[in-house]
Amino acid sequence: MTDSAPRFSWRSTILPVYLPTLVFSLGEGAMIPIIPLVATERGAPLALAGLIAAMIMVGELAGDLPAGWLVARIGERNAMIGAALLAVTGVLIALVSPTVAALGIGVFLLGLATAVFGLARHAFLTSYVPVRIRARALSTLGGVFRAGWAVGPFLAAAIIAWTGSSEPVFWVLVAACFAVIAVLVLLPDPERVFGAAKLAREASADRSAAAAIAAADASGAPLTAGEAEAAAGSSTSVFRAIRENRGVLARIGTGVGLLSAIRVSRTVILPLWSISIDLPAEQAALVIGISGTLDFALFYASGQLMDRFGRLWSAIPGMLGMAAGHIALAFTHDLPSAALWFTVIAVWLGLANGITSGIIMTLGADLAPKSGPAPFLGAFRMIADAGGAGAPLMIAGVTSLLSIMAANVVVGVLGLAGAAVLWRWIPRYVPHRRRG
Repeated sequence: MTDSAPRFSWRSTILPVYLPTLVFSLGEGAMIPIIPLVATERGAPLALAGLIAAMIMVGELAGDLPAGWLVARIGERNAMIGAALLAVTGVLIALVSPTVAALGIGVFLLGLATAVFGLARHAFLTSYVPVRIRARALSTLGGVFRAGWAVGPFLAAAIIAWTGSSEPVFWVLVAACFAVIAVLVLLPDPERVFGAAKLAREASADRSAAAAIAAADASGAPLTAGEAEAAAGSSTSVFRAIRENRGVLARIGTGVGLLSAIRVSRTVILPLWSISIDLPAEQAALVIGISGTLDFALFYASGQLMDRFGRLWSAIPGMLGMAAGHIALAFTHDLPSAALWFTVIAVWLGLANGITSGIIMTLGADLAPKSGPAPFLGAFRMIADAGGAGAPLMIAGVTSLLSIMAANVVVGVLGLAGAAVLWRWIPRYVPHRRRG
């Protein structure tokens, strides 16, 4: 019998799925780099300004679990509209009260909004994109976020040059959030459009499953766990999702947390390293910019690699490459050609990180329950964000106690450990199967 169900349309995801993500990340990318500058303008010392900037990661970490509950309860589109309004509220608090404390509260609320927004898009693609192109869809989502974060700082620089002040940049995020709300309200709800297509595609499979269940009932055979879950059709709570999936969260979650840590470490160590070897600021910015561009350019290639060969082909080469790069950088500090080595290794780290684009979201989607994935994804993303949040603290501690060279070695060793964890557990929990 020919399957007449509509096929998933890749092109149809661009406006309703990726456009809101691009607009939101553009506003966020404009605001984030100037947060330390605004904090110092308001009288915060350098250390406190760094803490204020870190509040966005604290907000994301605090928001991951509630975001899973919220998305499961009210749906992806409503959650994203609420997240956009929460981000606007945070910005207005920071602008109306020109104090360091108000800025910190505003940045924290932006972190909460980012957690909800990111999880909503992650849950949507997990639910409605076919498994055969899942990695490409999610790595593209990661690429869209990176594109916004890459373009946003240039927009911020232009506004500061035009106005002579940094605070007007905050209004870019406000405008971006209202643009996101307009897109979400005016365009058809992707959950309804893609949900209908998904139901139509699965109708024949459901009829076959019903026949199998009826046969099982007739023979007295018990239903499998998956069949029972599908029959129940209920979404689990966040804490129930954690309890039921504690094994996979502890195992693959550990590897994912270490991957997130080594990713964030690159963005912290490269600027610090350039300062420690007395590299001119403009040269360091150019090198780091090239590294980031290469990282961004590989997002779709990473998705193709995962869809065609399996998740390990992205995770392991990327983590080993980043680990090797950090360890190698540690031995170049006092060389006469330290600047050249910095350039080469920064480019290498950009390539290695680019290969892993989308891997965390893809693994989360692979492991999430088919029915109501949002609570599980909230827990999974919290573990990843915890690794990212802890990395700067670890680097600061090792650098102050020993040296920045020692911090590089520690990061490299953590990368090797993370690669070993993922090598051990991905084949068990996410066996690769070619799907046409």
